[in-house]
Amino acid sequence: MASISSLLSPPNNLLYNPTKPLISLAPKLHFQTPKKTHFQNLPSFTFSPLILSPKRSQVLFAVAEETQVDVSSEAARKLYIGNIPRTVDNAELTRIVEEHGAVEKAEVMYDKFSGRSRRFAFAIMKTVEDANAVVEKLNGTEIGGREIKVNITEKPLSTVESSLLQVEESQFVDSPHKVYVGNLAKTVTTEILEKYFSEKGKVLSAKVSRVPGTSKSSGFGFVTFSSDEDVETAIASFNNTLLEGQRIRVNKA
Repeated sequence: MASISSLLSPPNNLLYNPTKPLISLAPKLHFQTPKKTHFQNLPSFTFSPLILSPKRSQVLFAVAEETQVDVSSEAARKLYIGNIPRTVDNAELTRIVEEHGAVEKAEVMYDKFSGRSRRFAFAIMKTVEDANAVVEKLNGTEIGGREIKVNITEKPLSTVESSLLQVEESQFVDSPHKVYVGNLAKTVTTEILEKYFSEKGKVLSAKVSRVPGTSKSSGFGFVTFSSDEDVETAIASFNNTLLEGQRIRVNKA
């Protein structure tokens, strides 16, 4: 059993030595900046904002360019010419239009059943400048006593709208017994027109004409019947009557 004196005595290496400072007996502490060893073996990465990449910027710019309207496209050079006299044919239309700009093509629209002019036409100009010049010079002028309307064709319809109008057009039943209905309010639809004329006779079909390439009403339409008697009744009953707040004109088509 160890004696009390041995328990109370410090170990030999802790005995006071007057030739060495006591502090030297303590363990030396070395303060060093830790080495960055945790990520030494990982691959290096270079971070740069996407917008600063020249190649990427060019791609984004190209996409933006593709969504812009091509002002040299046919739609920007195509003119609608409305309310022309029935006597105006393609040759005369070309002569009238080319006085104000270079014409690529001019075409009067004809009724497929009767062969008569539908009183509107299209003209495709060589340049957008030619198209704008024709609109400025001819819109609102008179040809054969009729004030014509000239404008650049409007924005093309969506696929859905175009399909609906094609269905409506295909359902129209043409006939030699037909009336022209003018001065229609913009709110008049094909259904309204057919229902209105059905009050005085049996209607085969009806349609409201649209501004070409759009769903906008042209302000006139057609109603077909099965006999001349029905046509005469329709003219006598509905000419100069009110439909959707406007007095309509009804005559043989």
